[in-house]
Amino acid sequence: MDWDKLRIFHAVAEKGSLTHAGETLRLSQSAVSRQIRALEESLSTTLFHRHARGLILTEQGELLFEATSQMIRRLDAAAARIRDSEDEVLGELRVTTTTGFGTLWLAPRLAKLYAKYPALKIDLMLEERVMDLPMREADVAIRMKEPTQADLIRKRLMQIRMRLYATPEYLAAHGTPTSMDDFTKHRLICQHAGTPQVAAGAQLSADLMSHEIQSTLTVNNYFGVLQAVLNHLGIGVLPDYLTADFPALVRVLPDVESADVPVFIAYPEELRHSKRVAAFRDFITEEIAAYRKQHQQS
Repeated sequence: MDWDKLRIFHAVAEKGSLTHAGETLRLSQSAVSRQIRALEESLSTTLFHRHARGLILTEQGELLFEATSQMIRRLDAAAARIRDSEDEVLGELRVTTTTGFGTLWLAPRLAKLYAKYPALKIDLMLEERVMDLPMREADVAIRMKEPTQADLIRKRLMQIRMRLYATPEYLAAHGTPTSMDDFTKHRLICQHAGTPQVAAGAQLSADLMSHEIQSTLTVNNYFGVLQAVLNHLGIGVLPDYLTADFPALVRVLPDVESADVPVFIAYPEELRHSKRVAAFRDFITEEIAAYRKQHQQS
């Protein structure tokens, strides 16, 4: 098949419009339309349903779009590997991790990485969904469980636990609970049970919610929980990696905590020799080592 036609087809499928695809490709609408018709004729099939609101892929079009998407990801990977043959660490690196870890631990530390590699372009994608690394949805992932996808290089970085924290100001005003019987008189701040999160954290929150808590505040990510705790609203369920950057937080009920949550870094086997990936991996490893040292001393 003609790659130019496939490239134009892919752009039309992504944009859902001949006009918008033409703008992206710098081609006229009529030129794009001719190429799509020629591709349909060569395949003896219809690739799009046409209606007033735009174009929708047919079943055959969906199959072709899946194939062209894979081709483009592979080409992007090849281009990345070619660029990585240079001595300098530069270009784009797509990193995915959870909202909590990305906002509260990773992002504040990236200044050190940029200081070392100022030409690096990081696309930080924060969401609870596990992105498909072999399909190149991201280059590197930091995950709160061991990756199960094939063809991944993975390394365990550390383990964390969800624990209860409050500010000294809140505890001075409301008292420090010494048992769960005391805790029921306080406001609990945690992620809502239906929010995508690590199983251990969800289980701890569910266990706490099973008691007759006087007042609660639920948020859909740990960044929100932390902000509420820092503003003295109550006692929050938070990951213990926060204590390094927020040493004033006071741990409440030390016997109450989640099960261990392993933290892994993973990236596709085909990026084993990527200089950008290696630079990021080494940076994370060094920061984790520094965190562990500080955590052990505190």
